Amino acid sequence: MEEQQAILNKYEELLLRYMQNSNEQLLYRGQKFSRQSIENDVTPEEIVSIHKSVLHKLYPDIPDKILDSFDLLLEVMIGYGLLYREHQILRNQQQEIKSEMEIAANVQHTLLGSEVPSVKGLDIGAITVPARQMNGDYFQFVEDDNGCVSVAVADVIGKGMPAALCMSMIKYAMDSLPESRNNPGFVLENLNRVVEQNVDSTMFITMFYGIYNTETHEFYFSSAGHEPGFFYSSMDETFYDIETTGLVLGVDRYAKYKEYRKTIAENDLIILLSDGVTESRSQEGFIERQGIIRLIEQYIHLPAQQIVDNVYKELEKIQDFELKDDFTLIILRRKGL
Repeated sequence: MEEQQAILNKYEELLLRYMQNSNEQLLYRGQKFSRQSIENDVTPEEIVSIHKSVLHKLYPDIPDKILDSFDLLLEVMIGYGLLYREHQILRNQQQEIKSEMEIAANVQHTLLGSEVPSVKGLDIGAITVPARQMNGDYFQFVEDDNGCVSVAVADVIGKGMPAALCMSMIKYAMDSLPESRNNPGFVLENLNRVVEQNVDSTMFITMFYGIYNTETHEFYFSSAGHEPGFFYSSMDETFYDIETTGLVLGVDRYAKYKEYRKTIAENDLIILLSDGVTESRSQEGFIERQGIIRLIEQYIHLPAQQIVDNVYKELEKIQDFELKDDFTLIILRRKGL
């Protein structure tokens, strides 16, 4: 109590001096006084009370209405103080969450990061960009000793941390099945059982898995409800949808996945993507699949990596540089002689 009274006496002295000779030095002392008041639990009511008494002492004839107006100021400042403290607490909490998310995003990038391989006879380009800090899309390339390269593209139906954790599970489940990589349907069947047993029933995963044989130039693939990509035939300069059937992962543990095969000619393209590409939308609405094709055609003369980079930039621009969903685009081109 004595410390509080000393603080109040100090304010009275400060106010008297300021009323007699106002200057910036006294204003600065007023700022320091605020901190001392908080540290000594001096309430706003007590400060306003001292303020009123000092004014009455200096100006005995001051109207009561003027003094009463400080009661209104007191109520405003009490409410302001409470809300300001809540705002600061929320702001600090948001900053902590943001820092944790940045750490988690860096860990995810380290765990799930997949390098684009240099493969004989293939020109490969790939890009994946999260709509938020955490990425619900995932792609992976794996080369084997038999002249084959496998490519996986997955998309969690969901966003944020749960989606990122699912992607980590998928990645390590795939790493545990090296002996079955040459059978796309079998890979998806195994992953489907993992997802069905370990992922919340409200969360599903779509996935495309393919294997390119660089000796025979045949592409074997299966799909678990994933966004259909495109084949580009250089002979007739036409794009075709990659037509597949297959249930999304996690719905039915006994689901089977059909395997398809496609022979790839020189300069043909295999185009794989997530729905963040086909569901890009401008102010006029969604970008049609034909619009994606036109963008690829615009840059088809470039190396594969430059094609995917340029298509991404164009679609990002259309969306005012704010992605609505995670974006993944992969292009494999069989090199000509």
